[in-house]
Amino acid sequence: MPVITSSYNPSFVFKNGHFATVYAGIWRKIADFTQKRERIDLPDADFLDLDWSFAQAATQKVAIIIHGLEGNAQRAYIQGSAKQFNKHGYDACAINLRGCSGETNRLFRSYHSGATEDLHAVVNHILTHKNYSEIYIKGFSLGGNLTLKYLGEHAKLPKEVKAGLAISVPCDLHSSLKQLLQLKNTAYAMRFKKHLVEKLKQKQKLYPDKISNDDIKKVVTLKDFDDIYTSRAHGFKDAIDYYTQCSCRQFLPHIKIPTLLLNAQNDSFLGEECYPYLEAENNPNFYFEISKYGGHVGYVGARNITYSEKRVINFLKELH
Repeated sequence: MPVITSSYNPSFVFKNGHFATVYAGIWRKIADFTQKRERIDLPDADFLDLDWSFAQAATQKVAIIIHGLEGNAQRAYIQGSAKQFNKHGYDACAINLRGCSGETNRLFRSYHSGATEDLHAVVNHILTHKNYSEIYIKGFSLGGNLTLKYLGEHAKLPKEVKAGLAISVPCDLHSSLKQLLQLKNTAYAMRFKKHLVEKLKQKQKLYPDKISNDDIKKVVTLKDFDDIYTSRAHGFKDAIDYYTQCSCRQFLPHIKIPTLLLNAQNDSFLGEECYPYLEAENNPNFYFEISKYGGHVGYVGARNITYSEKRVINFLKELH
């Protein structure tokens, strides 16, 4: 308990995982939605940009939302999620991870799948400077790994953090990487690598002594990027050490607040190790829902509201 069989059953075309992934990632648009940006300083002298949106009436509830690899707070899956939170009485704080808000961050380091210190900083900022009594954390893909790791690695969370929500999460990072390096995911992997290499070139301008042209030329795969930059910039031995230390699956048994993970069987980014059945069966606080369809951060639904957006709101309603 509690492993949940999903009721998600989309129209025929969106049963295809790749089509659902691409449609949601590229073609979906969110209308009639505005965000207000706030910049916060981090303890290490870097910064984060937070994009806020608000419920119609004053509320004590806020949802922190975290994007995936090379995403940002303007992606449709973030804005769509924030819009639904606002509609149901929650303010929404969408985090742009370091270097993802349209401006290069200050330090040599950036963001990665296990950098929960930045999520911790946002939670502390909200508790110190805002007036909320309930905090909910929702992450997608890499942001979902961050969410679950954060919830499981702290022996005692702030009492205001009430629940966690995670969508399309690579719970085992090495397993997910091996999927992304397969032929079926070539287009996705090339897109990710292109964006990451462009950012590496920007970093090189700021830190020419730490990144050489040869380093950049050696980035052929996503694993190369993690060997050459992610591990070096964030204190890991190499890519495998990074994946091992930062995969959220090892932290799931320690989650002590109600938490929902929604992963699709036809998510081409996820390997077998990314489906934590045993952890859900042994932790009464951890709800793992497996859908047959959905792709990666897809879950296309009627009226431009995704199944995952509706499912999260219903999950929170069931808690009260």
